[in-house]
Amino acid sequence: MTETSYEHRSIWNHMMRVPFTQGWVNAGGINTRYVQAGPKDAPAIVMLHGTAGSWEAFCANFESHSKHFNCLALDMIGCGFSDRPDIDYEVPVYVKHVADFLTAVGVKRASVMGCSLGAWVAAQFALTHPDRTDKLTLLSAAGVFANASNMNRIKNVRSKAVEDPRWENIKPIFDHLLTKEETRLPDIIAVRQAVYRQPGMMETMQHILCLQDPDIRPRNLISDDSWKKIAAPTLVVGSLGDKDEYLETARRVSKLIPKARYVEMEWVGHWPQFEDPETFNKLHLDFLLGK
Repeated sequence: MTETSYEHRSIWNHMMRVPFTQGWVNAGGINTRYVQAGPKDAPAIVMLHGTAGSWEAFCANFESHSKHFNCLALDMIGCGFSDRPDIDYEVPVYVKHVADFLTAVGVKRASVMGCSLGAWVAAQFALTHPDRTDKLTLLSAAGVFANASNMNRIKNVRSKAVEDPRWENIKPIFDHLLTKEETRLPDIIAVRQAVYRQPGMMETMQHILCLQDPDIRPRNLISDDSWKKIAAPTLVVGSLGDKDEYLETARRVSKLIPKARYVEMEWVGHWPQFEDPETFNKLHLDFLLGK
């Protein structure tokens, strides 16, 4: 059975054959939800989700990756079921949380994979902590543009979903993230709905959406000169079904990062690692293992 041949695809289908642990750890004072799979003495890889997401975005990648790596995925500060302090979550805040998380779980150095906002954070992590970064993987890369229409779309859809977290308000988030209806799994939508139903999420979402503020976003963007300073070998994946500026960003930064390899995937949107895990997992493992 291949990774994409399930009659009924779900988070549990992807995780049921994986020895894994879900827990919470104190990462710099933030009670942080995470999942770990694979030998703890193997080289580490940490996976970073997108705006207001959670670790489940990587459920389809653990089975293959945990055969070779100590796989870690976390709910970043303010997201998922991690702590939500009353501060704006700008990129340096996320970077510090990732660094504190790795310290908390005893990992000195890791490869870093990020999707969307997670890619932005991953790139800045590689710049801020080059000594702690092995390889870098950017999916639906962000952090170059301040596109007003995309920023407004993200704010409107996320705000509506939190204000009234009915199924019909949560699902449109995934209509944008995933190109194929069959990949918009009910349990993925249900996880997001549970997150958005938490008390105080209206205030938290405003902190999360600060990066969509035209007065805040520019100071968090990564300049061309800074992209050129990323020393880690980097895989940049361009999703041909993605919208807005993400494909353009992927193509642009792949030309700026000195040790970048650029690959495009067809028939996938904003979550290539989830929408076509069979293609992505082979591609990514070949990169990580130096094949």
